[in-house]
Amino acid sequence: MVQYLKDDRDGHLYGKHVVAAIRIVRNLARKPQGSYNMREVMGSFVTKLTFREMCIVLREQKGWRQVHDFFGWMKTQLQYRPSVIVYTLVLRKYGEVGKIKLAEQIFLEMLEAGCEPDEVACGTMLCAYARWGRHKAMLSFYSAVQERRIIPSVAVFNFMISSLQKKSLHEKGLHLWQEMKDAGVDPTRFTYTIVICSYAKEGLVEKAFEAFNEMKKSGFVPEEVTYSLLISLNAKHGNRDESLNLYSEMRCQGIVPSNYTCATLLTLYYRNRDYSKALLLLSEMETCKVVADEVIYGIIIRIYGKLGLYDDAQKTFNDIEKLGLVNDEKTYVAMAQVHMSAGSVEKALNVLEIMRSRNIWFSRFSYIILLHCYCMKEDLTSAEVTFQALLKTGLPDAASCKDMLNLYVRLGFIEKAKAFIVHLRKDLVQFDEELYMNVMKLYCKEGMLADTEELTEEMRKSPLFKDSKFLQTLSLAKYGESRIIENGDKSSNVIDQPDANMLVKVDNSSDALDQLNTTALEMLLSLYMGESDASKTDYILKVLLQSARGLSVAGKLIRKFVQEGDASKAQCLHEQVIKLGYRPADAATASLIDLYGRLQQLQRAYEVFASVAESLTSAKPIYRYMINACLKCGNSDEAVVLFKGMIKKRINIDAVTISILVNAMTSYGKHQESENIIQITFQEKLELDTVAYNTFIKAMLEAGKLHFASRIFERMLSSGVTPSIQTYNTMISVYGRGRKLDKAVEMFNVARSLNVSLDEKAYANMISYYGKAGRSQEASLLFIKMQEEGIKPGEVTYNIMINMYASVGLDHEAEKLFQAMLKDGCSPDSFTYLALIRTFIANQKFSKAEETINTMQKEGICPSYAHFNYLLSALAKEGRIRDAERIYRECTRDSSTPDLACHRSMLRGYMDYGHVTEAISLYERISESVEPDKFVLSAAVHLYKNIGDELKAGSLLDSMSRMGIPFLNTLGIGSKMKAA
Repeated sequence: MVQYLKDDRDGHLYGKHVVAAIRIVRNLARKPQGSYNMREVMGSFVTKLTFREMCIVLREQKGWRQVHDFFGWMKTQLQYRPSVIVYTLVLRKYGEVGKIKLAEQIFLEMLEAGCEPDEVACGTMLCAYARWGRHKAMLSFYSAVQERRIIPSVAVFNFMISSLQKKSLHEKGLHLWQEMKDAGVDPTRFTYTIVICSYAKEGLVEKAFEAFNEMKKSGFVPEEVTYSLLISLNAKHGNRDESLNLYSEMRCQGIVPSNYTCATLLTLYYRNRDYSKALLLLSEMETCKVVADEVIYGIIIRIYGKLGLYDDAQKTFNDIEKLGLVNDEKTYVAMAQVHMSAGSVEKALNVLEIMRSRNIWFSRFSYIILLHCYCMKEDLTSAEVTFQALLKTGLPDAASCKDMLNLYVRLGFIEKAKAFIVHLRKDLVQFDEELYMNVMKLYCKEGMLADTEELTEEMRKSPLFKDSKFLQTLSLAKYGESRIIENGDKSSNVIDQPDANMLVKVDNSSDALDQLNTTALEMLLSLYMGESDASKTDYILKVLLQSARGLSVAGKLIRKFVQEGDASKAQCLHEQVIKLGYRPADAATASLIDLYGRLQQLQRAYEVFASVAESLTSAKPIYRYMINACLKCGNSDEAVVLFKGMIKKRINIDAVTISILVNAMTSYGKHQESENIIQITFQEKLELDTVAYNTFIKAMLEAGKLHFASRIFERMLSSGVTPSIQTYNTMISVYGRGRKLDKAVEMFNVARSLNVSLDEKAYANMISYYGKAGRSQEASLLFIKMQEEGIKPGEVTYNIMINMYASVGLDHEAEKLFQAMLKDGCSPDSFTYLALIRTFIANQKFSKAEETINTMQKEGICPSYAHFNYLLSALAKEGRIRDAERIYRECTRDSSTPDLACHRSMLRGYMDYGHVTEAISLYERISESVEPDKFVLSAAVHLYKNIGDELKAGSLLDSMSRMGIPFLNTLGIGSKMKAA
């Protein structure tokens, strides 16, 4: 206490003179360098400061210059003695500000002063090197420290290892870690964390987990960042279960996962399609209040896309866009990929365009996705521009090349496709097997034999295709042409090839033959057939047919030639397959017959049919297409002969073939033949389906054999075949035409009671027959009922209703319905307007009828003669001759072939009301342009007689007699005028 009072500290840590010295030296920082002399500044402190107090003043300085100058003054004082402590203080300050050269000089000075550096001094120097990234100097200095047998503290080791890790010098950091362990320095939790990170970065999974387990054994609880790192490491190496176990362990420790950990796990679930667990993790994130970042939202969008929840993906994207979180290219690309999966190419392109407009950098992957979009859209120009942009990032990937090549081929730019392949090969683009196959497919299709062989050679030299069955099969075809495999040959044949590694052994065993790539054989078969190389074609076809799927592939190729319209190749291949002792697939034979039918080459179709006819027992498709070919070529009699031949041979005839035949006979108007076929079908008790029965009923309806149609329906019910909506529709028509309205109503009600979903056609049919029976009330009620059932009336139904109102003269109802039709968005047609005109004329509203014709014309619907003639005839009958003349002129003004009905109506009006002169004038105008007509010629005879021109009247009578046209004696002139 006495000493404390003597020092006059007054409660301060240091004495007043020490505090004053610290303050004075610190204040020098405000003065420019060289503007002061430290000896003068510290003059009042000479002999007053002990060595320990000078060390305190030195330690409390903040600027390195003040440390440098004060240390220089300190060394001039009598109290100073060289010590490792004071040098360590100076080293620390120099290290903090990065004055490594000065630090090195001070360290050398310390050694020259005879001060042996201790653990702290060496550690300070090592930390200075580590802090400023002087790793080479640090490791060199560390070696010198080791030579002095000085072991740095764990803090120094942590500093050095951490510094090396930050610069990705993981190998050197791990070497230090090993030396630290060898030196017996106990690591801290921080040490383990950085070491595990380095092992992870180096991909040393086992070492990382060794350090992790050692960490836990040492009693340290790993931090979230350590767990996250190891979870990510396991996920990258496909160790799904280990990642999930680590996460469970972390949660048991009560550690809340970070965004990075959640993103890693979501990615893992996404790749393994474990979407339910992904959704559970999202719920857990919400519970733990882990706020999702853009990366997590991007993964969520991808998951929604995989689940087909496209709307949810779009909503998520919109939500994070509103939050301002969409800043990363990967998020935009994820949304674009979702749109592509949904088939919305335009939306995908729009997302990528938004990304571009926001100046977000396009990576190589973005260009790949953009290119795929344009290829899906078939926008060749944009695709080519994008492909050029992709080239600037390096050689294109195989998938992008496939997209471009397929686009050229789809759009028919074959020459561009060929040039594209040349560029790819010239630039040494790495082909994958699929791209290689696509190129080969084009070469084979275009008959480019030399290019095919050249590309095969290139691929054979690539180690990527060493085990490719596709390439091996092509090599077999090239080098094994002289080794033809006979069906009965049991020995193995080795195909000569230049490269022993690519030696292909082919024998007749199924195992060996199944190793061949049938796609390659299909391509080559197409190529050599195009080249007309018979020997090669035979060889490849033999090899192909001996493989398990060979016959199927040959059939597929026949169908392909048929689709391309190449009948000669298809038939040639068909014949070769038969020649080699095989029967082509029924579908292939049928498709070839169908092609000849479409080409109207019935004889060719018969040749194909004959080539397999002997082996046919129940080949339904072949007979069906042969019958169809006969029908397409207009030879219905041959089709019937084939049908009867099938019956005679007891070949089971399917319902589709029978339906096609009956339907064709009906369309040709051969109703008796249709009936005969139906009768044979019933006699032979052939199995029929709903469609067949519907076809039969409709055929008999069109033939007018309504009773037989009813019997067919009864047979259908007794056979247990369920009627369809079409059945009931047709049966309503059958009973309706037979004037059995009650039966039609019964049929309609039966359909409703059986919960058959009646469509508009059924209702329209029933309404029509109500209308024809004059039961407009029931028709109107059914029309309302139809709408109540949620069935929206169409144009046909509205026309039926308006026609019905027209027939009973209900013009107000017809007009009201017409307005409802317009409101419902139905466009009236010519028949609608005709019904309205009839309605207005029935009620003698001639002006409204004329307005309707004008409305038609304004709507762009050209009125027919029927529209004009209804109004013309009505006006003429009413004696409104001038109005009738006006309508007549309008009707015939633009017509090069005037309608006879209009001429008759006008002529009759003139005659009925005694306009003889006008009637004769009209006749003489039209006599040369119309066909001879009984009424027109008879009217002319009466008119000429009326004016006393017996010569002309007699001449006309003679002409009518020669043409066999009867004369109408009862026609009179002015009959209505007299009555009036």
